[in-house]
Amino acid sequence: MNVRKADINDASAICRICTDDLGYECSEEFVLNRLKNIDVSREAVFAAEIDGTVVGYIHAEIYNTLYFQTMINILGLAVSHDHRRQGIGKALISCAENWGKELGITMVRLNSGYSRKEAHEFYRAMGYDDEKLQMRFLKNLD
Repeated sequence: MNVRKADINDASAICRICTDDLGYECSEEFVLNRLKNIDVSREAVFAAEIDGTVVGYIHAEIYNTLYFQTMINILGLAVSHDHRRQGIGKALISCAENWGKELGITMVRLNSGYSRKEAHEFYRAMGYDDEKLQMRFLKNLD
């Protein structure tokens, strides 16, 4: 397994993982556009590959609020179902944590959907504490 910075050539694989393994509807063109426009001053995307095939990714950002110290915020983490429990998620999390450390940031935050119980166990095993329950509210502005 190799973990590296993601690039535009990873759009198709990342889209497939988002669709097949996370259940999000997205297009390859949408993911490609996002990868092309990553703000490298505050975001990083890493891809894990096996034999040249991307099997997981993590998207992280520098997260600033008015009420707490600067943190790394994990925006997305996914490993294809066929490659779970092989240390890929752990390697991706470590990569994002190391990116934060290089920037002098000492805390990471992430949100995980209530139904993703397997992911919650993974995060706890990685040393993350679940501090509170939240609800997410969305409003379409069309």
